[in-house]
Amino acid sequence: MTTTFSSQVNDNPGKSAQLWEKFSDTKLKRLIFSAFYSVKAPYFRTVMPRVQVAEPGRCVVRLGKWWGVQNHIGTFHVIAGLNGAEAAMGLLCEVTVPDSHRWIPRGMRADYPAKSTGGLTITATGDFPDFDTITRESGGQLVTINCEIVDDAGVEPITAEIDVWVTAKK
Repeated sequence: MTTTFSSQVNDNPGKSAQLWEKFSDTKLKRLIFSAFYSVKAPYFRTVMPRVQVAEPGRCVVRLGKWWGVQNHIGTFHVIAGLNGAEAAMGLLCEVTVPDSHRWIPRGMRADYPAKSTGGLTITATGDFPDFDTITRESGGQLVTINCEIVDDAGVEPITAEIDVWVTAKK
């Protein structure tokens, strides 16, 4: 089954996207998927992301507030929030980029305009290209992922954009 967001479709999903399709229909299964996804990169475990939505073009991850993600003033630590943004961006790429291509982060821009209260909900979105135009001959393409990070009070304490380089597999 192919899930769509806007005009984004992945007709050749990779293993993470296929696994999400099997584990996304109940809260318990999403929790199990989130636990397995947290093992994918060691720093994901530090924020315990809970995946809520993962579809081509959009991914939503929830980070609960607990002592391990707080800074010295009791708010959500910015780097912990950015770890969550990386988790959301990574899963977004996993479910959007077809198995014929690969992706790697190239850079991040972040700002911390406000203090946070409570946990964070991170929505990662991106306008991905037509993957047929990315070939070994044409080279790669830079895609900017926007991470909207909103706390429980509706405040956006962190803003982040992550650049991802997408290429065709050899």
